[in-house]
Amino acid sequence: MSEVTGTVQGHRDGHGFVLAEEGDASIFLPPQEMRAVMHRDRVKVRVVRFDRKGRPEGLVLEIVERRKTPIIGRLLHEGGAWLVAPEDRRFGQDILIPAKATAGAEPGQVVSVELTEAPSLTAQPIGKVVEVLGGIDDPGMEIEIAVRKYEVPHRFHDDVLAQAAKLPEKVRATDKKGRIDLTDVPLVTIDGEDARDFDDAVYCQPDTIGRSKAPNAWRLIVAIADVSHYVKPGEPLDSDAYERATSVYFPRRVIPMLPEKLSNGLCSLNPEVERLSMVCDMLVTAEGELHAYQFYPAVINSHARLTYTEVAAVLGNTRGPEAQRRAELVPHLLHLHEVYRALLKARATRGAVDFETTETQIVCDDNGRIAKIVPRVRTDAHRLIEECMLAANVCSADFIMRAKHPSLYRVHEGPTPEKRSLLKNYLKALGLGLSIGDEPKPGDFQAIAQATKDRPDAMQIHTMLLRSMQQAIYTPANSGHFGLAYEAYTHFTSPIRRYPDLLVHRVIKSLLGSGRYGLVLPANVVSSVSNFKRKPGGKGVPQKGLPAAPVKTSARIKLPPAELAAWETAGIHCSANERRADEASRDVEAWLKCMFMRERLGEEYGGTVSAATSFGLFVQLDGLYVEGLIHITELGGEYYRFDEARQELRGERSGVRYGVGTRVRVQVSRVDLDSRKIDFRMVREGAEPRQPSAAGTRRKGRAADAGAEVSAQDELAEIRELDREVKRGGKAAKGGGGKPASKGRDRVSVAATVSGARGSKAASKKAAGRPRTSGKR
Repeated sequence: MSEVTGTVQGHRDGHGFVLAEEGDASIFLPPQEMRAVMHRDRVKVRVVRFDRKGRPEGLVLEIVERRKTPIIGRLLHEGGAWLVAPEDRRFGQDILIPAKATAGAEPGQVVSVELTEAPSLTAQPIGKVVEVLGGIDDPGMEIEIAVRKYEVPHRFHDDVLAQAAKLPEKVRATDKKGRIDLTDVPLVTIDGEDARDFDDAVYCQPDTIGRSKAPNAWRLIVAIADVSHYVKPGEPLDSDAYERATSVYFPRRVIPMLPEKLSNGLCSLNPEVERLSMVCDMLVTAEGELHAYQFYPAVINSHARLTYTEVAAVLGNTRGPEAQRRAELVPHLLHLHEVYRALLKARATRGAVDFETTETQIVCDDNGRIAKIVPRVRTDAHRLIEECMLAANVCSADFIMRAKHPSLYRVHEGPTPEKRSLLKNYLKALGLGLSIGDEPKPGDFQAIAQATKDRPDAMQIHTMLLRSMQQAIYTPANSGHFGLAYEAYTHFTSPIRRYPDLLVHRVIKSLLGSGRYGLVLPANVVSSVSNFKRKPGGKGVPQKGLPAAPVKTSARIKLPPAELAAWETAGIHCSANERRADEASRDVEAWLKCMFMRERLGEEYGGTVSAATSFGLFVQLDGLYVEGLIHITELGGEYYRFDEARQELRGERSGVRYGVGTRVRVQVSRVDLDSRKIDFRMVREGAEPRQPSAAGTRRKGRAADAGAEVSAQDELAEIRELDREVKRGGKAAKGGGGKPASKGRDRVSVAATVSGARGSKAASKKAAGRPRTSGKR
């Protein structure tokens, strides 16, 4: 049996996996083995057996490295003992805290804990409180938890702040040397109302190609903040920026990649002040093709800070109040709209995939709680800026590729064979007469999207098309961008908030100076994501959850091993940190939505099935844009089978089908803040919502006193019990006999317990909001 070294990935149900550092194997660890290790420990395991499906199960031989970062959780005082229940359920054990190591924290407060004694097969881990964050209901607590739970760097080091403080307040004369002066060009920034950092400014004017006397093209200028002028390799600012890799956006708060003096000041293209920029100057044909381009450093002066709403109003009515207020800029905005329409032609010709999806925005009140959730309306102003940025990114990728210089490309590959097969079966089951080949092209997806956009189940079809695609990653091996239908694509337009863009700027500057950029990664930065499943430059693929880099021979550039390893490491690090930022943002949004729905328990809403699984239906509520689960046991008294080809649940007796896009009416039955889950129950049209029975209220006991909610399974068991008691009462009255009612209740109680165990392990372990105790493990 082989021995493997890897990182432990805990599971909320008590077991775990070891993600091997070499290869793509995941080795199962049973709950007993997980008692001596914790989530994110590095261990050596021996494969001792395989299950019926050939999956390996391991035995822990050695703990190579203990996880050292603090653990976030809630401090509890139970049975005279202090303990911390970790916020991340993948830590399968509560942490004992000596009475003198609580740092003065009160029971129920959120704290940060460092381990002083590791767990063993016979003892729980012991730790000490190193930071008291506050009460669980304090404003902004969800963000404080998320940045620590996902290990997002949220404090700048002292040397970074000291270096930022020494930077000038404005552009100096020495900074302008060797730059093109574009201060007289009416460049403008167009962003959302709540934007604070401005990466990009745009300008467009009619131009000519060839000998034509009339304008037959457009000159499009995209000016991007020149962060690379201030953030140099090897300096503290660069080291901290690389460690973060990206800014993280939460409702009402941003964790920036760069200190505020740079992100909102010196590098931000604020209006009416001089700023340094890298310019992509393009010539776009009437058909939207990029005829020519050039890059150069420049000094600009943004003539206005415009919002999407303002620009959309101007484009919709050139004589309206917004247009009159910006009269001198209206012609330039119209030119931008014209070049956007030309670029749209090229997009359609390429066959780029374009799904119409609904994005939402959380609007918070003064206490940081959700006031409302509103859809983001995409206007021509949004699309205009998007197409301008895409054009600049394509030019940067082409410029670097032609120079055969290493860089980080933004790669998005087509569907994997498994996802492709699933999608083909789904389309076949629908009988659309449309399908994809073994080597699908973006145009195939776009053709299906266009052909089905007016169908009632269009959302379901578009969702399946979207889910069949892989996630985009950063990699030095250019394999094109499937979704946008580009042969080469990179990120150039947001260096204030993305580290890969900063690297691309450095490469372009080196090429303009006829030099070469040698990437040297900061020596003191270790990825905090534990995302390496292979050694940089070695064999194997990145850790589970991170797509493998492309392996096309034509995509690779011959580089010295050390340089290739540096670029590959940077790509994996930036891709993983981007994903970490997304997970942290989603965690905060889920927490806010749970708080929002906790006040709406028992209320009924209409909704649409957003996903069907073997264990139930996910439903998005109308108007609220909140998603929850209807467990399969809540769908009625029959057996439902999951049809993977059609992505739907079908009742075997009635033939009732629930698929993506199905309209349903639900009641909010349970909210679990700890696991960020919302449960619904199906409500029949015209029926009164079911209320907890008096017996059910009595049986809640201490959970009811604690304000916990009864799970849907418990309530369903109560209703079944009452129905059976009524039937027994009827039989007794009719026949004058029968078995004692108490025995019948005992049998029903056991049946209800079994039913609940089948339905939801999480519900049976604890009620919503109920703190976990060490005895439950």
